[in-house]
Amino acid sequence: MSEIPHGRLPQHPHEPARKDGVPRALSGVVLDAPDPRALAAFYRRLLGWETVEDESDWVSLKGPGSTKISFQTEPEYRPPTWPGRNDRQQMMLHLDFEVDDLEAAHEHAVAAGATLAGFQPQDDVRVYTDPVGHVFCLFTGD
Repeated sequence: MSEIPHGRLPQHPHEPARKDGVPRALSGVVLDAPDPRALAAFYRRLLGWETVEDESDWVSLKGPGSTKISFQTEPEYRPPTWPGRNDRQQMMLHLDFEVDDLEAAHEHAVAAGATLAGFQPQDDVRVYTDPVGHVFCLFTGD
């Protein structure tokens, strides 16, 4: 379990406290899922990140630096449609992960449980869905 309660930013001793109300940092991203532990297990396989919180309805993984992704129970979760359609659940966001080798990353993602999307809009990006339908992309940097 993390030392930092859900929704609280860690203290940064080298940064002055903000008094103007502007957020100091993005603490992380939270994805809804019918089973947060199962979805977290997929992202742990995909990313190799450490579990820092593990409760029945909330799981958090920590990556490089202060990067964090969390998963929460949402029994009414409906996966988005990619590409979007007006008559279907719309994608609210997607995750982008930079990789060094797109083909090796593709093989790893599929082995971890990702599904390659049928529509691929760019040559240097691959669009996937996770096991519950959240869209994410793997891309090579410049």
